[in-house]
Amino acid sequence: MLDIADIYQTISMIRDQNLDIRTVTMGVSLFDCVSDDTGRLCGNIYEKLMRRAERLVPVGREISKEYGIPIINQRVSVTPVSLIGGRADRDGYVRVAGTLDRAARELGVNFIGGFSAMTQKGATAGAGALIAAIPQALAETELVCSSVNVASTKAGINMNAVAEMGHIIKQTAANTAENGSIGCAKLVVFANVPEDNPFMAGAFHGIGEPECVINVGVSGPGVVCAALEESDKAGDRDLTQIADTIKKTAFKITRMGQLVALEASRRLGVQFGIVDLSLAPTPAVGDSVARILEQIGLERCGACGTTAALAMLNDAVKKGGVMASSHVGGLSGAFIPVSEDAGMIEAAQCGALSIEKLEAMTAVCSVGLDMIVIPGDTPDEIISAIIADECAIGMINNKTTAARLIPAAGRRVGDMVDFGGLLGRAPVMAVNTYSPARFIGRGGRIPAPISSLRN
Repeated sequence: MLDIADIYQTISMIRDQNLDIRTVTMGVSLFDCVSDDTGRLCGNIYEKLMRRAERLVPVGREISKEYGIPIINQRVSVTPVSLIGGRADRDGYVRVAGTLDRAARELGVNFIGGFSAMTQKGATAGAGALIAAIPQALAETELVCSSVNVASTKAGINMNAVAEMGHIIKQTAANTAENGSIGCAKLVVFANVPEDNPFMAGAFHGIGEPECVINVGVSGPGVVCAALEESDKAGDRDLTQIADTIKKTAFKITRMGQLVALEASRRLGVQFGIVDLSLAPTPAVGDSVARILEQIGLERCGACGTTAALAMLNDAVKKGGVMASSHVGGLSGAFIPVSEDAGMIEAAQCGALSIEKLEAMTAVCSVGLDMIVIPGDTPDEIISAIIADECAIGMINNKTTAARLIPAAGRRVGDMVDFGGLLGRAPVMAVNTYSPARFIGRGGRIPAPISSLRN
């Protein structure tokens, strides 16, 4: 029997606390689109996407209207394009990106992911050509997102790829300089990339996935923060009680995601994949992961104790979420994208939050250095070294880490860069300017850790 109190609570979560389904993402395999002719390849990709995903946006709107649940985005992810590009060269991959962008526009989705390459042990000819195409592809498209996996616990860190991505990020920033270097906001470098992530910019349809699948990403930092505020009205709770409150709240959030995922899967006639139970903030007031950490007891996000509080939050979210769905995947934890979180924007502006502190936090949260704006004149090798540090954290701890860095062309420390919409705005943050050029220039691979030998 439905409890009237639970119904009112859910209404309040949606109306007052920014609870929503952040994304319903359809993953589509493109393996049967392969052709040696780039024109035919593009035609095959366009035809399949229009056929498979033509009802994605209408169905999302139907479910949102019928259940009263906000569904913010519908998105598409595809097989990593470097795997299906055949003999395409750099210019050919730029054409493929244009095809993806055209399909995304006509489908009505807000992003399409999968302009991606897997290079953790080395780059194939296709991966190399795709990576070389990224700066132009992201400058000439609006909805295409790109990712490159350069490390894993099993393979170690491909430092040649890491060095190359430093150059690619700077080129992408220069090519989109008139828009705050926004191209870099659509490019992420991973270690241990998940194959079923519904969130952009890192979403792609993994090689072990079915022909077509629905993955759903939920959100609810405001709900968790409100639950902690309500809990503390009876007096300060200890940290065990706080963790329990977070866990129970995460369960409720994930159940809503499970409902939407199953319903979308049924209506579209597509297999249900996973629910990603990540707490994904937005720039809106009251929808911030930083505010949760401050509600737990920190004066500012970034203060001493932030990493410990974030570790507890991330763990409690996972424990609550896995009880609500049999298929939890993707990233599933707490996101800390600086430009997309109002509390983190403030913390970075006042100096409480530095890149070094954010790096420490990535050891215990679900992603990495995300949506961080750095000075436009940051040398390529420093960008590569920041990526290498993130990859090391992921490799050693057998977890996903990533770097989405934006060297905003012409901007200096303290300047504000506004990307608009869910991408938000952020201050340009200082980086350590001591040179890692000799380290990055050595190239090669950092070997996998001994902990990778688990057979």
